[in-house]
Amino acid sequence: MALPSLSRRSIPASTSIEVGAGPLTVTVRVNANARSYRLSLSPRGEALLTVPRGGRWPEAEAFLLRNRGWLEARLARFDSPYSLAPGGIIPLRGEPHRLVSIERIRGVVTRVEAEDGPHLHVPGGADHMRRRLVDWLKSEARADLDRACARHAQTLGVQVAGISIRDQSTRWGSCSSARTLNFNWRLILAPPHVLDYVAAHEVAHILEMNHRPVFWRTVARALPDYEKGQGWLKTHGAALMAL
Repeated sequence: MALPSLSRRSIPASTSIEVGAGPLTVTVRVNANARSYRLSLSPRGEALLTVPRGGRWPEAEAFLLRNRGWLEARLARFDSPYSLAPGGIIPLRGEPHRLVSIERIRGVVTRVEAEDGPHLHVPGGADHMRRRLVDWLKSEARADLDRACARHAQTLGVQVAGISIRDQSTRWGSCSSARTLNFNWRLILAPPHVLDYVAAHEVAHILEMNHRPVFWRTVARALPDYEKGQGWLKTHGAALMAL
């Protein structure tokens, strides 16, 4: 990230932050009515950092850095090719699938091979498509992550206390001090090697709750080619987060 170096402690009119698509100009505005730092995005994709009166630039700068992931996820909505609506396209384990709404109330999501490629038939009608589909994707993600985490835990000689699947807007996974692993359901949309990387990453945190070199050596013990999945997420992850 490239932010201006100020010789005095004034608030700049704008700054720049590196996001997935490159540098993004962020307008900075002091608001006497604001009680805290805020980051927002206009309908046209213009970023605004609001600073309360009396706010300090180092604090505002740190706030912007902490929310880079949120900003990338929101920006991806402007050009994401994916949609959780009837007729939309989403990837499943990295392969594009067209969504088809089925009017019958009962039933489960079904993968169907069609002439134009694989479809996902989602029962419950268009009004319930997103909820029914996300519930099914979460169950698929859990099944894949259960297997991946068990494999990596055996390799590293650790035990996973539990796994939960969450709807997070900026994080792909996390590990608690109690050895509980949390994962974003959107991992099921990525190619399998990407989900495998995040599983290895979080299992490694059971041994190393940091990102020092020893942590990355631990990840490599579980998954020697982990950089392949890591690189894919850096390039394509924001588009998945936007769903």
